Order: sequence, then structure tokens, then C-alpha cells
Amino acid sequence: MATTVQPPEIKSPYAPGRPSGQDDGWGGIPPCTGDRVSLDDSSPASRTGVWVGLAAITMTFAAFTSAMVIRQGASNDWRHFSLPRLLFLDTLVLVASSIVLEIARKRFAAFDRGLQARRSVPLLWMSSVLVLGLVFLAGQYAAWMQLRAQGLYLATNPSSSFFYLFTGLHGLHIVGGLAGLTLVIWRLSKRVPTLRLSTVSTVSYYWHFMDLLWIYLLLLLWMRV
Repeated sequence: MATTVQPPEIKSPYAPGRPSGQDDGWGGIPPCTGDRVSLDDSSPASRTGVWVGLAAITMTFAAFTSAMVIRQGASNDWRHFSLPRLLFLDTLVLVASSIVLEIARKRFAAFDRGLQARRSVPLLWMSSVLVLGLVFLAGQYAAWMQLRAQGLYLATNPSSSFFYLFTGLHGLHIVGGLAGLTLVIWRLSKRVPTLRLSTVSTVSYYWHFMDLLWIYLLLLLWMRV
């Protein structure tokens, strides 16, 4: 008597009720939930990477700070000048961007968990952070132009050299943060969003650190130059 062999049951990664984060042999393909793909990633790899990067940035600015203090005390040619007031307004812009980014992160977390149906809400907040970051860079450039109008250039004096060094290096790191924000916005705005919550958190950590670093630099320059 012939027997009928039932084909093995194949579990689809998109089947309803599939536990989040469970690998059914499909390479960890995330489940589809409506018009988006849930990519909840609890892996600490990206967070570890950003902390290592921030530690390297901290050591770099600490080394330049030490060099500035030693250079100022080793000679009598240090020329003091007043910082452009625009930098203080620029600081408020950067602080505001950190607050807006934190709101954006919470809005995306709600969207990722299905508590917020419209992705346009976190997308709007994140786009606002990008705009504020560009405003900050524009304000920093305007402050440079004010110093140039006063005859203070990169090689005018050791004090102005360190000012341009600190603000320019920080500005380059802000550009890196803007690149990360652009990536976040692009992934969220795709027809099927592929943005991970861990990616948003990593960009947030980096941006908040740049905010704190700028406050430190502004105080340092205000006391030293």
C-alpha cells in the first residue's frame, strides 16, 4: 500500500503572530507590518561603536585644549579678543536641535511599536533637526566673517588660530552628524521604511555629544581668548 508523505511545513517570516526577533531560518528577515517593516534591533554593536568614536573625539579635543593652555602660558604674544555674540545665539540653536531630536526619537519609537500610525510625524521632527543643524553651521560661518572683518584670521595670532581650529573641527563633526540625520530621514521616507530604532539612538547620542562639546568649547574660548 502506497503511503502519502506530507511535505514539511515552512514557516513564513511574515506570518501573523511570529515572535519579534525570532529567526525561523530565513536569515532574520523582519516581519512586515502594514506599510512598513519593523526593524527593532536591540544589538549593542552600533552603540558600542559610537561610544568608541566619541571617546576618540574627546581625547582629540582634550589634546588640543592642553596645547592651547600650554601655548598661552609659554609666550607673551597672546592677543585676547571678544567672541562674536552670534555664537551665543548659535548655541541656543544647537541646544534646541537636541531637544527636537529627542522628541523625534520618541515619536519614531512610538511609530516603530505601532502606537503612531503616521510616519510623517517623526519624519517632520527629524527634518527640523536637520534644518537647525544647517542654521548652526550658517551661524558659525557668519561669526567667522565677523572676525575676518575685524582683521582676525587663522594666522593672525595664536588665539585666533585656536579659535578657528576648535570651531572648524567641531563644525566638521557637525557635518558628520548631519550626514547621519540625512541617512535616518532617507530610510524613514522610503516606501517601506527600513530605519532601525538603534540607528536613531546612535545618531541621537552623537548629536547630543556634539551639543555638550560645543558648550564646553564656547566656555573654553570665552575664558581663554
